[in-house]
Amino acid sequence: MQAHIPILTPELWQDYELIDSGDFEKLERFGKYTVARPEPQAIWEKKLSIDEWEKLADAWFARDEYNPEKGRWTTKPGMKDLWWIGYQTPDLDLTLKISLSSFKHVGLFPEQAANWDYIAQKLKAMKTEKPRMLNLFAYTGAASVAAKAMGAEVVHVDAIKQVISWAKDNMEASKQSDIRWVVEDAMKFVQREVRRGSKYNGIILDPPAYGRGPDGEKWLLEDHLLPLLKLCKELINPEEHFFILNLYSLGFSGLIINNLIEDIYKPTNEKEFGELYIQEKQGRKLPLGTYYRFSNV
Repeated sequence: MQAHIPILTPELWQDYELIDSGDFEKLERFGKYTVARPEPQAIWEKKLSIDEWEKLADAWFARDEYNPEKGRWTTKPGMKDLWWIGYQTPDLDLTLKISLSSFKHVGLFPEQAANWDYIAQKLKAMKTEKPRMLNLFAYTGAASVAAKAMGAEVVHVDAIKQVISWAKDNMEASKQSDIRWVVEDAMKFVQREVRRGSKYNGIILDPPAYGRGPDGEKWLLEDHLLPLLKLCKELINPEEHFFILNLYSLGFSGLIINNLIEDIYKPTNEKEFGELYIQEKQGRKLPLGTYYRFSNV
């Protein structure tokens, strides 16, 4: 029998939609505003015309010709550079800040809503009175806020102070409190937690392909992911746990993630790996990374 690698997408968004994609760009609606920005996976052609894109887009990101990592937004009159959207499900009621950054990002990865739902489901099912969750490379913290809303004690770790401030805004806007914020290199933090004998009921990792810690520590996915995963194994509470790994690097397939997790963790209960995607209004599925999840809950 032929095996199939699952594909996973969030299904409960109301304030977000992918309108069109192609020619290495995507056109997305976040609440009341629509933005056009780069998307390296969209190698096909746009289905809507350029005129339609220009009519729909309130803001359009253009790369800097001298620095491909940065660029600038062109906005229509009246377009704000900061606004809020909601994510509501039977379990979650999140309010999340959207803002136009010089790195094309807007402070949210909408495909990750599939994991927020998973976190809510697992925490809801746990018998542990106060589950602990560790969010590494936690960015603007939607997963942290979702876990907090489900009653978890949350430790949120990111190397960039500005995105932790953004995460605090998301927490407060979502009427949550008392997330523990840690501005630190993820590897250093995990090493210290292992020495302390700390345990977590949930761990989520969302590492970039490369990056820098607050003290200049160098992160390279292909060099550092394996030792970090080995360390995280020491932090998992064996009684009740879930684990999520997300990767956006184009060089890391779902099979690579599967091999890593199976070798290190050898999960025997519920487990899955595959691709995350967003369903486009024009019918295509835009791939946005790979994931592995396992749980004994």
